[in-house]
Amino acid sequence: MQNDTVPQCARCQTKQCRQGADCFGQADNHRALYEDADVNKLHRAASAIEARHYGRQTRLGEIVLFARELGCRRIGLAFCIGLAEEAALIDEILSQDFEVVSVCCKACALEKHAFGLETISSNEHEIMCNPAGQADLLNQANTELNILCGLCVGHDAILTKASRAPVTTLIAKDRVLAHNPAGAVYCRYVRKTLRNETP
Repeated sequence: MQNDTVPQCARCQTKQCRQGADCFGQADNHRALYEDADVNKLHRAASAIEARHYGRQTRLGEIVLFARELGCRRIGLAFCIGLAEEAALIDEILSQDFEVVSVCCKACALEKHAFGLETISSNEHEIMCNPAGQADLLNQANTELNILCGLCVGHDAILTKASRAPVTTLIAKDRVLAHNPAGAVYCRYVRKTLRNETP
């Protein structure tokens, strides 16, 4: 159980919240957060999908069901160019139910040197990722839900911040672990590296 107001839930050994304990004394304040119409709508849809399909749907399947539950007609797909093949397949699947607006991370071809950004190689014409622009194009298209497909760490944060529509993640980029970032937690060899331990 928490003893102060700074959350350290990952270190808690009992997780008494699951049994109804309000460790922070904030339950009333947090109930009020769900009175916001947009939050309430999203939360009801998410809870409905969890209740009806718990453990029986893939994440992509759950996103389709979630968007249907929300009554979405136009979905945004913001993808990394490195996952263009995957994005084409996802677009095909989503297009069975929705109008899909897809935007590649290199959209508008802005060059890194124009922003004084570090480059991966010495190529002076290296095109930067444009997550704020991706969000802007999706905003202009009036998407109702945006899906992230493999954006870089940080670029996903920019798009999420700039997007008017709610954002959910389908694929989290991990170039080393085949886009399975949880592998760093499950593999003891990787864990040792991240903990600066000797393998």
